[in-house]
Amino acid sequence: MSDYHQHAGTFRIGGEIEINRLGYGGMQLTGQGVWGDAPDRDNAKKVLRAAVEAGVNFIDTADSYGPHTNETLIADALSPYPKDLLIATKGGFERTGPNQWRVNGHPEHIRQAIDGSLKRLKKDVIDLWQLHRVDSRFPVEETLGPVVDAVKAGKIRYVGLSEVDVNQVKQAEKTIPIVSVQNLYNLGNRRWEDVLDYTLARGMAFIPWYPLASGPEKLKHKISGIAEKHQATTAQIALAWLLQRAPNILLIPGTSSLKHLEENLQGGDIRLSEADFKALS
Repeated sequence: MSDYHQHAGTFRIGGEIEINRLGYGGMQLTGQGVWGDAPDRDNAKKVLRAAVEAGVNFIDTADSYGPHTNETLIADALSPYPKDLLIATKGGFERTGPNQWRVNGHPEHIRQAIDGSLKRLKKDVIDLWQLHRVDSRFPVEETLGPVVDAVKAGKIRYVGLSEVDVNQVKQAEKTIPIVSVQNLYNLGNRRWEDVLDYTLARGMAFIPWYPLASGPEKLKHKISGIAEKHQATTAQIALAWLLQRAPNILLIPGTSSLKHLEENLQGGDIRLSEADFKALS
């Protein structure tokens, strides 16, 4: 596979753990509706191992993927883990069925989520634990109470948030240091532009989920022209644009296909001209 990571560059999570900016998201390695185990578990393990062999050292998962099956799969495929591999997970959702997601920020649920993830991932420490969603039923400091305890106990190293606005990040920072934010962001959806700018100014990582979306119809013609010029796919151009958008962006495109994995990783090789970047922006 392509030695993509030297081109994509690196970022230091929490200013300490250096990782390659082009990572991998595990959500696709579940059943339909992010429910149940990977339909082809052997292939799923091959994809995870191929990603790590190609230089990926940042993998994102969550206790709600499956639920629980994704974390177990990652452990089965990759444990004992390479020393430089950072596995990030998330907690704060309950699952009742395919495509069913219920936010649960109750401190006891969060406590159980952390301990469950440690067990399933076969890890003593979670390098990056992220609150999957803020639950409006509880003050965020209450929800994060067990996270503070877990950090003090050495169970969690760093803490991140997901799908939050700037005020929610600031509120959480009063309780615990925040090193990353994972929000929906891609070529076609720039809703969280202000959050990206805030994380950049604060030295936090910004992790777009759904990074491969290539945007509204009006962008399609521009993207296809630029992709043709680079002999690339539209997905690769979408990833290349994100990598150039800000140096704190970490990408976690997911796939259950070895071919698509290689294509995604090669997206890190593409350098857009200033004109192309502006045309897409």
